[in-house]
Amino acid sequence: MRAVVFSAVHGPLELVEVDDPQCPPTGAVIRVRATGVCRSDWHAWRGHDPVSLPHTPGHELAGVVHQVGPEVRRWSVGDRVTVPFVCGCGCCEWCRSGESQVCPQQTQPGFTHPGSFAELVVIHHADHNLVGLPAQIDFVAAASLGCRFATAFRALTVHGELTSGQWLAVYGCGGVGLSAVMIAEALGARVVAVDVDTRALDRARELGADAVLDASALDGPEQVAERVRDLTSGGAHVSMDALGSEQTAVGSVLSLRRRGRHLQVGLLLGQGARPPLPMDRVVALELSVHGSHGMAAREYPALLDLITSGRLNPRRLVGRTVGLDRAGAELAAFDQGSPGGLTVVVI
Repeated sequence: MRAVVFSAVHGPLELVEVDDPQCPPTGAVIRVRATGVCRSDWHAWRGHDPVSLPHTPGHELAGVVHQVGPEVRRWSVGDRVTVPFVCGCGCCEWCRSGESQVCPQQTQPGFTHPGSFAELVVIHHADHNLVGLPAQIDFVAAASLGCRFATAFRALTVHGELTSGQWLAVYGCGGVGLSAVMIAEALGARVVAVDVDTRALDRARELGADAVLDASALDGPEQVAERVRDLTSGGAHVSMDALGSEQTAVGSVLSLRRRGRHLQVGLLLGQGARPPLPMDRVVALELSVHGSHGMAAREYPALLDLITSGRLNPRRLVGRTVGLDRAGAELAAFDQGSPGGLTVVVI
């Protein structure tokens, strides 16, 4: 089969012929029809999130079941599926309680094993991790859910408990941030979008943000947060750091009203992994601080229902589609910053 492979950190991303993957007894091999290009894969390529080399990236996928192991009971060849980027073992206490996104034995295509920048990809523990696709949702839309819409949806609905009429502040209008804007709008919430890129802010407004704030024109997270509190008449009910930096994490916490909820979704890596959050304010205002790491397969139906009902259209976030021969170049383009709109590789 064809797959995009890199053999060194920040090395060439080459489309080559490799052996077809072997199907595990409890797993499945998926014929990839579409896969998203995500900054998380870029982090692995750049060595910020180490992976075994040589390696094939890609973790936001949709396709058709190509082969199932002898112990798989729920899925058959030809089924249309997608999959969470965090796949649980299905056996531990966390998986049994429905929290596969924190499974200690989790597997992640594109990180723990070869990913979906390929014609075929293995998914372990298929009965536990595969998600059936409704006929109304095409492969490109399904791949766009990836770790963007799915991560934002669970963060907002489970941890943020965002409801109609409440204010959400979104720090960082990349893929996850714009997904959060769209989901919040679909839920009837109001949104303030914060970024330093006016193009990203324009896109956030197009996708449903009620107000946008150019952080580059303000002096640090304290001043940004003050403006958010002004715009939301006392502070956001929920605020999300969708970028992952000390400034955006601190700004998000400072933006909250009393009893507000901070959602840390953007990855904090390397020297920025432990930002000094304003815990004095967390205590005084009884704020909640939540990390959020993907979404288990069992939680997908609520997100899929939001799409099939017409309230959420993930296709609006897709900027362009390319072939597998362009996947490496699209991933490398993150060296110049986030591209405008989500890129999906169609195979």
